[in-house]
Amino acid sequence: MSNAEVLNIFESTGALLKGHFVLRSGLHSGHFFQCARVCEHLDQVEKLARMLLDKVEDKSFTTVLSPAMGGLVIGQEVARLAKARFIFAEKVNDTLALRRNFRINHDEKFLVVEDVITRGGRVNESIEIIRGRGGIVTGVAVLVDRSEGKAEFGVPLTSLLEMSFPTYKPDEVPASLRAIAAVKPGS
Repeated sequence: MSNAEVLNIFESTGALLKGHFVLRSGLHSGHFFQCARVCEHLDQVEKLARMLLDKVEDKSFTTVLSPAMGGLVIGQEVARLAKARFIFAEKVNDTLALRRNFRINHDEKFLVVEDVITRGGRVNESIEIIRGRGGIVTGVAVLVDRSEGKAEFGVPLTSLLEMSFPTYKPDEVPASLRAIAAVKPGS
């Protein structure tokens, strides 16, 4: 499936928003990927997860870990298709933590799956959780990479769509964007 076809899924499900957004990173943008809107359509989730899994080169992982909330649905579907175990990390005082009695075994191999990255902060936190408990990260897979090729995780990064929209520091937002009320839609 081409980038245009993947982008069409995001647009047709209302997942690609236009306006003035404050990203989790604190940066401002005129575009926002609300992947939860894609996740309302499980047939599209399955299609995207299959395409993402097909692109992952190292399939030696036995477990998928996703950061909550954004990566939950796509991560679970990738795990289902790969016949792998699925766990997730969730926010505790704005830091990701492993809860719900999830365990990571020494040398257990993981694929970290996320919906969208801009800087990759939650993915890096997930990698730290895995490595801190003796696990091995074989790769990262994301639906959308907004990082302009800048996200670096020390393992292979696979994305379905590489699409970067301009982002701005709060004090550098252009007048045309400042004229629109900023919203923080959440991941």
